Amino acid sequence: MAALERNLKGKSPYPWYDSWWLAKYLAAQAIIRRLKPEALPLFTRALAPLQTDTAFRTTLLEQPFDAATLDAVRTAAKGLGPSDLELHEARAFGRFVVHDHPLFLELAARAVPIVSAAVGEQVEPSYTFLSLYANRGVCAVHLDAPQAKWTLDLCVDQSAPWPIHFSEVRPWPAPAELAAFEGEGWQETIKASAALRFSSYVPRVGQAIVFSGSSQWHYRDPIPRGDGSPYCTLLFLHFIPRGAADLLDPRHWASLVGLPELAAL
Repeated sequence: MAALERNLKGKSPYPWYDSWWLAKYLAAQAIIRRLKPEALPLFTRALAPLQTDTAFRTTLLEQPFDAATLDAVRTAAKGLGPSDLELHEARAFGRFVVHDHPLFLELAARAVPIVSAAVGEQVEPSYTFLSLYANRGVCAVHLDAPQAKWTLDLCVDQSAPWPIHFSEVRPWPAPAELAAFEGEGWQETIKASAALRFSSYVPRVGQAIVFSGSSQWHYRDPIPRGDGSPYCTLLFLHFIPRGAADLLDPRHWASLVGLPELAAL
């Protein structure tokens, strides 16, 4: 899934990380309105499983995995060599990442019933990544692509508690709403929005947060400084609604509404 995500990514008119999918979704709507407007309700209904029920609330899990499993994750992280680490987010996020390690894929499979119960629908694993934050760690405010409709964010280890902030669940923003986030200071505009009603969580080691990254704005401010070098190791297990994999790929949208022009997305 990570490879698919990279293949589909292109320039997006929206400034946040992972905005590529929403840009394609809105572009598809614009094409349908122009060429086959009667098909727009069909398209919207077809992709509705990727939307999040506004009744969902962020869930803090006290200990989704036992101590032995947590130790195994730490051991796997410590055993990673330089060639295992992906460097493309080192500058923007201050972190190294590792996608789809065999152990983490196994944990995602084990977590399916946990996440399904927390979110109120049956899910299947999408992709995983280990995030190794260091002294420049930060996570700018953003929405995820629906490949991460649901996320179990496990705190594996940390030098100090590090808050994460979530908005309430929102429908995917329309172009008119997105216009408010253009230009300098767009991140602070989102964070300060009273309508988004952000709340904060401070997970301890072994705890996990289940949230809907594609429908909840979320961010972390710069990692807290302490006496030593700050660090935070997080394991992200991402999930999608069961059976929804084809809906995630814009290359399949043309067949949903019988509009070949969507294949160009």
